[in-house]
Amino acid sequence: MSTPTKRVAFHTLGCKLNYSETATLSRDFMRHGFEKVDYRETADIYVLNTCSVTENANKEARKLIRQAKRRNPNSSIAVIGCYAQLKPNDIAAIDGVDIVLGAKEKFNLMNHLDVIDLNGGTKVIQSDIDHVHKFAPSYSLGERTRSFLKIQDGCDYMCSFCTIPLARGESRSDSISNTLQVAKEVAETDAQEIVLTGVNIGDFGKGSQETFFNLIQEMDQLDGIDRIRISSIEPNLLTNEIIEFCAESNKFMPHFHVPLQSGSDKILSAMHRRYNRDLYEERVTKIKSVTPDACIGVDVIVGFPGETDDDFLDTYHFLNELDISYLHVFTYSERPNTDAVEMGEIVSREKRAERSKMLHILSDKKRRFFHDQFICKVRPILFETMKNGKIQGHTDNYIQVQVDGSSDLINTIQSVKLIENHGSIVDGTFL
Repeated sequence: MSTPTKRVAFHTLGCKLNYSETATLSRDFMRHGFEKVDYRETADIYVLNTCSVTENANKEARKLIRQAKRRNPNSSIAVIGCYAQLKPNDIAAIDGVDIVLGAKEKFNLMNHLDVIDLNGGTKVIQSDIDHVHKFAPSYSLGERTRSFLKIQDGCDYMCSFCTIPLARGESRSDSISNTLQVAKEVAETDAQEIVLTGVNIGDFGKGSQETFFNLIQEMDQLDGIDRIRISSIEPNLLTNEIIEFCAESNKFMPHFHVPLQSGSDKILSAMHRRYNRDLYEERVTKIKSVTPDACIGVDVIVGFPGETDDDFLDTYHFLNELDISYLHVFTYSERPNTDAVEMGEIVSREKRAERSKMLHILSDKKRRFFHDQFICKVRPILFETMKNGKIQGHTDNYIQVQVDGSSDLINTIQSVKLIENHGSIVDGTFL
């Protein structure tokens, strides 16, 4: 009698980098004969890839672990990711967790499954982050239309609010030739678009003679992929040559995501950021001067220690006047072992919430204004999904559009006229 196929379920918290790593792990399990199922289904093994950017991410991880164990009390639960590196013993103390793997070991999960079966109690395998030097390539194929390609990991910047260097280690990447080999694997799938992702992708090639600019020049020659996006890049690493190259490229999309974090030079200095607001404004102005249609997204943090009302208003007015397209607003969250947690002048939870709300409203206004500029114009759209009877996708410059159409058009690029702006989404019609 044949042995029944073991079922494995994955769940990912946090950034697109985590998604690319989870996808690579899941392919490894399937190559070894496992059946992959949804995390909400009954599985033999549950794998949770965690984030630890905020305290809410930690709470969500604990909730998901308990839910999985209720679904199948006899299942094995493995926890990997940033939370597993930073707080392995906290996770091990959660009832039902069988194995916790730190940053160095997470891609060896398959090799540790026997440990789960043979030993009672929770196994914690975690190395000091200073011992993590190897780069592990990965990419996601969860969305048939788009793949998140990991090109870089870790970070050497020690921003005072951030735990990522403690969770992922030093900045590292592969060679351009090896990165292109992985990109060619993606190009052989159905994916039409690659999103270059990492912790600090502008740092690609650090310690070698290669640079991020060299990489995108080579990626531009990749056959089998119509679109490439740059996920997020630090303003001090976003050079004029990168901006100009993307403006001339038919493959790189007119879309940049450039973290700001604060529009106050005082707060930027306290955050240990490597630029000031003047440099940031120069980058936005440069992008718009060579690619007027470009979408520009911005990360911003509210409620950082010492942020006065005037400091916040500096940020608000700076963003209001910049020609940007949308904001990702984060409320400052105290994280252990960061410099910021030792700083005084704590901003109250109420003020943090109030400032967050103001910037969310500003983001909605910016997005609506950006979308308005393209009403009655034609843009190419990569269709991704069906929702509420309409087919949805994104333009080259990252406007979400819905059109009356057939699901047969999913994973195709079509020219569409944008006709009505609903704020977060725009109605379109085929020519």
